[in-house]
Parts: sequence; structure tokens; C-alpha cells
Amino acid sequence: MIGFTEAQIMEWVSPIFWPFLRVLAVFTSAPVLSARSHPVRSRVALAFLIALCAQAGLPEQEVVSLNDRAALGLAMQQVVIGVAIGLAARVVLSAVEMAGELIGLQMGLNFAGFFDPATSSQSSTVGRFFGNTTMLVFVVLNGHLLLVHTVIASFTTFPLSEDTLSVITHMKLHELGALIFSYGLLISLPMIGILLFINTVLGILSRVAPQMNAFAIGFPLTVSGGLLGLAFTLPMLEQPLIRLITVVSDVFAR
Repeated sequence: MIGFTEAQIMEWVSPIFWPFLRVLAVFTSAPVLSARSHPVRSRVALAFLIALCAQAGLPEQEVVSLNDRAALGLAMQQVVIGVAIGLAARVVLSAVEMAGELIGLQMGLNFAGFFDPATSSQSSTVGRFFGNTTMLVFVVLNGHLLLVHTVIASFTTFPLSEDTLSVITHMKLHELGALIFSYGLLISLPMIGILLFINTVLGILSRVAPQMNAFAIGFPLTVSGGLLGLAFTLPMLEQPLIRLITVVSDVFAR
């Protein structure tokens, strides 16, 4: 009769189980992959498939039994790293959505708000448009594949370790928050310049022709100029988005 010892079973299960936890945590928090339209069973099956296929490219890992004292700490570590990778990917969408919020504020469209179920908050029309556009561009640029590559490469940068807190300090996720504001302002800067020029022209016209009602013509002109500016500047969104995705992925795949 063929028998297996617990040590042999753990040698088969351990190399797959810990990457499976990390990939599943990414699928729970990353954009696109964590959408409610994706069934939970498909996420679990896809995470297991990726963890199984990635065995050839993963570095040699220490075999840790599931009933070991360090198993709980390792499980928390994999979940923390996976959720951090997913949240870092959300920084890409948040930066572009912030650019849309700034543009909508200058266009005067921020009064038209929508409820965003993903963040449980109000978002403007332009911010929602930029968020949906960025999500589509993220998929077109194979951002989901880069996300999977980042998870696999993170096992080299952050291998299995019993010290869970040291991983959090080395990731420096607080620095990614600054990218939301810097890249959000960078992306919205051309539109802010165009709308500033339109408002300056309206200010000059109101001084030259005081009988003209600047408020009556200001809003239609600002919205029309903003929409035309979006049509010309939106194709330039690709390069800042690629640069932002690269910066975020370098945190976990150094």
C-alpha cells in the first residue's frame, strides 16, 4: 500500500499554498480583477492556476507546514503583500481620477455627482469618465498581466519570512500616496492651462464690454472649451499612465 508522510505532503502543498494566498489577495483588492462581476469561485480558481504555473519561475522557498507556529504569521504576510500590491495598482486609477476631479472643478461640472460603489463616495462626471477610461486603457496596456508579473517578482523582493512587520516597512506604501497628487496634477495640467486661458479671456471681455453678461456666456464657453480640450489631450494620457504603472510595479519588483 502506498503511503505518504506529512512532510512529503507539505513539500507538495507549501510551494503552491503561499503563492496562492498572495495572488488571491491581489485579486481581492486590485482594480478590474476585484470587480463584483467576477465570481469568487473564478478568482480562487484563477489564483490557484497562476500559483501552480508560476512554480517554474519562483525562487526556492522554505517548506513551512500548515500546522507550524509560523504558519499564521506567514499567512498574514502573504495577505498583506497581496493587498498592498492591489492597492498600489489602485493608485494608478486614483491619480487619473483626481486629475478628472480637478478638470471637472475648473469646467464647473463638479455639481453633477455620481455615487461610486467602489469607494462609497461621490465622484464627478469627469472623474468618473477618466476612471472608466483609465480602466480600459489599463487592460489594453496589459496592466493585468503586469500585475501578475509583479506578484511573481515580489517573491524575490519579499520572500517568505516570519517577520511580518519588516515587510510593511520595506514597501513604503506611504510614498505611493504622493503619486496620486503629483501625477494627478501632471495629467490635468494641460486642461487647467486651457481653462485658465478661457477664464482670462472672459475676464478681459467683462472689463471691455461691461454690458455683456459674463455669467451667461461663461459657463457654456467653459464647458465647450473643456470638452474640446479633453478631445485633444485625452490621447496624451497613455504616456503618464505607463510611467505611473512602471513606478508602482518597481516598488514590488526591484
